[in-house]
Amino acid sequence: MYKKALSLLLLGNLIVFMGFFCVKKVGETKLAFQPVRQLKLELEELEAKATEREEASLEETAGNAYMGLGVADSAVSGQRVVDYHMMEKEPGYCLSDEDMEALLRIVEAEAGCEDEEGKLLVANVVLNRVNHKSFPDTVTEVILQKENGVTQFSPVANGRYYRVEVSEETISAVGRALTGEDISEGALYFAARKYADSDKMKWFDENLTFLFSHGGHEFFK
Repeated sequence: MYKKALSLLLLGNLIVFMGFFCVKKVGETKLAFQPVRQLKLELEELEAKATEREEASLEETAGNAYMGLGVADSAVSGQRVVDYHMMEKEPGYCLSDEDMEALLRIVEAEAGCEDEEGKLLVANVVLNRVNHKSFPDTVTEVILQKENGVTQFSPVANGRYYRVEVSEETISAVGRALTGEDISEGALYFAARKYADSDKMKWFDENLTFLFSHGGHEFFK
């Protein structure tokens, strides 16, 4: 009887000890994996923040892409001119579709055979006139202006202005001008002496200040 009671007591102590041992091991296992779980949570948090930054960056890039220069899809005549997106910089000028097409056409008509800087200079002169008190206030009015019944730009008079097809280089040059790039030194006039009427060139020489030559044009103010 005594031996049986002692055996039951030992068995009970063993069960308690084993239970304690198992509980302790479970606790140690949880503690061992806790740093791993914490690291995983931190990585997930960092990945979520990175995803948010990437989405915000993509939205900003998409927004900037539409802040650039645009041209009407069709010309006044109904002829398709050009589609394009360009320039991440904010334009220095905000032109109507009519003025935009007019500027592209006059640059192409006057400087189609010039390099891109030559085209930029023609665009600069037109915009300089828009900003000058002695000339009309819009691009279209400047280009179509007549003085004593005579047009200011020969391509308007001979009709070339209405027939040209605008090139990519002209688009680029006009884009540069509209973002504020000006290499004209304030020029308000230009002429191709080789093709100009001698009396007109004489008036240029006697009444204006010669600035410089570029390509086939001379520039004055």
